[in-house]
Amino acid sequence: MSLQEEIDKTRQEIRTDGYSMSIGEWISLYQNNEIDIHPDFQRFFRWSDHQKSTFIESILLGIPIPPIFVSQRDDGVWDVVDGVQRLSTIYEFVGILKREDNEEPKSIVTLQKTTYLPSLEGKKWDDPNYKDNSFTQAQRLLIKRAKIAVNIVEKESDEMVKYELFQRLNTGGAIATDQEVRNCVLLMLNKKLYELMRSLANYKSFISCIALSDKLYEEQYDMELVLRFILLFDKNEESLKNLRGDVSVFLTDGIREMALNKELDYSHIEEAFKKTFDILDSALGEESFKRYKPEQDRFLGGFLLSAYEVIALGIGYHYLNPPQINQISSQVKNIWSNQTYQESSGAGKNAARRLRHLLPHFLRNEAQNYRTIK
Repeated sequence: MSLQEEIDKTRQEIRTDGYSMSIGEWISLYQNNEIDIHPDFQRFFRWSDHQKSTFIESILLGIPIPPIFVSQRDDGVWDVVDGVQRLSTIYEFVGILKREDNEEPKSIVTLQKTTYLPSLEGKKWDDPNYKDNSFTQAQRLLIKRAKIAVNIVEKESDEMVKYELFQRLNTGGAIATDQEVRNCVLLMLNKKLYELMRSLANYKSFISCIALSDKLYEEQYDMELVLRFILLFDKNEESLKNLRGDVSVFLTDGIREMALNKELDYSHIEEAFKKTFDILDSALGEESFKRYKPEQDRFLGGFLLSAYEVIALGIGYHYLNPPQINQISSQVKNIWSNQTYQESSGAGKNAARRLRHLLPHFLRNEAQNYRTIK
């Protein structure tokens, strides 16, 4: 198929529409349950109170607001693809934003001082107890009559379009990390798989072994580590050697493919994951993925991804016939003096190349080691 044929074919698969709507109309859509802003997504968006106040300031001053992207479902309801934070800020400020349990919020949002409107400090949409701190009727109408454009991916479009659109619009934007984008896409595609991954990320033995910083938890790095495990633990040597390109793209494509797999064995994933980290927690705990210093006979520093890939995936691959716990410490220590590991890990090493060379080598050799131990 030529480039032009590919363009023509794909354009036919994407049906869109667009127009401007008042914020009052956006509010009515939400109150009538005609729009879904995915409450689950809220945990991945981290607008501060100041950012929310600045957004309200922009509406009051008539500063153009970027359009909201939605996808129309078969039942006519709009799924918000991009603009969740903008809409949820509006709904929260006017006092109608529902929590995940669909209850109304208990607190009333209080604005902060902004660059051009310092008198916004302490203001609320409508505070019956302190009218002086409430927006006036004129100010509320000013917001309700302000326009925000909507771009609609119509229901006749290819099913994957909205997920592609979400990923492209949010990568590098309000969501901080690639994994947070993946989490949102996964929630849209397969909530059951997302919930399994979230439960595995919260598994006590896993948390004990990875010993991440608070910042990495905030960036959903624990979920990325779960994803790396479930995508790679049962891959054979040949498929690992074929891994090419950007690992981030591999992870994104991999989780999307897994989410759409109707025959996915959830119990297989859960059993392999929990057995792997139960073994590691019993053997090494928080030292599982730290650098080993033989001259001091100590594990030092913080979490290392290359160690995680070799150790966790090596055990996960053989979880049905795992090594004995009392032998794991010596096996892990030996990795740090292994020439293949030293050549393929460390700063400046290509991530895809590392996976391609390290994992097949250690999956093959660790299997031999485990058989010898037994």
